[in-house]
Amino acid sequence: MNPINPRYGYGSGAQTQVLFDEGLRQHMLRVYNYMALGLVITGIVAFIVGSTPALYVPIFQTPLKWVVMLAPLAFVFFFSFRIQSMSSSIAQMTFWAFCAVMGLSLASVFLVFTKTSIAQTFFITAAMFGAISLYGYTTKRDLSKMGSFLMMGLFGIIIAGIVNIFLGSSALQFAISVIGIVVFVGLTAYDTQNIKEQYSENYDQESNQKLAVFGALSLYLNFVNIFQLLLNFTGERE
Repeated sequence: MNPINPRYGYGSGAQTQVLFDEGLRQHMLRVYNYMALGLVITGIVAFIVGSTPALYVPIFQTPLKWVVMLAPLAFVFFFSFRIQSMSSSIAQMTFWAFCAVMGLSLASVFLVFTKTSIAQTFFITAAMFGAISLYGYTTKRDLSKMGSFLMMGLFGIIIAGIVNIFLGSSALQFAISVIGIVVFVGLTAYDTQNIKEQYSENYDQESNQKLAVFGALSLYLNFVNIFQLLLNFTGERE
């Protein structure tokens, strides 16, 4: 849930509506551009670290791997609780730093899966994400009712994932992957509609800038999680 409360400013008259639509279009482009650049940063960091033994050995063959794995979660919590008090420039810097740290965490996929299957899975994820996000943006259906259900599913996946660290059950991991893809696909549509509805021409530029960064973070997380879960089905192991 976005911590910045929505406020609408549709106004009246055709000219006002045209100006609002143009502002919304620019806002959504900003969100997608931030997200895309974040994915580029993550991919570059993951590829460099995952392809360089001098970098991945000290990380993934030592207890430091737990720090790297948990650091992105710490960033998300920090972002969620401090977004209100941040300036838009600090919010952007925090987002770029988060994407780089996520790249460190995702470097492990290059140690497990072939580069070809990683690339194929990325493009499958991009196609799926694009279609679902477009649906969330264009649909007239109110997706807010899905929010509570999807969040319960998300917490269920997290708990099941933690439990499976100790159980090591392949059947449970399969179920987590299937349900997880469904949940994050749903969240992509829900978050896209939410980002669209939270835009307001009555916000100042600073507030809308922070909304764009936080929206990019939400979509980025959905994309990365879909990608990781799909790898369990499409990834070819080294």
